[in-house]
Amino acid sequence: MLMAHPAVLRDLVEQYEALSALHAEDGSPESRQRLNDVAYTLCVSTGTRDVDAALIAARHRLPGARVEDDSLLDAPEEPHTTPVPATEA
Repeated sequence: MLMAHPAVLRDLVEQYEALSALHAEDGSPESRQRLNDVAYTLCVSTGTRDVDAALIAARHRLPGARVEDDSLLDAPEEPHTTPVPATEA
């Protein structure tokens, strides 16, 4: 699958967010159509079938993105112990 350049994905995410806000306020047919067009392009660009999955996939491909579940990074390290040889009595 071809992958869209991160700059293209960033632009699409920004457009979608702006149009979503505009659609919530305005709701004109033109803004709805543009929102649908950007959502479709996001889906095609990320290989997904719905806009929520497309937004997640796009954000994960942007520079500086990190996985939301970083619990392994915060887990304390197990202490490294060296087995102590048993002494003979």
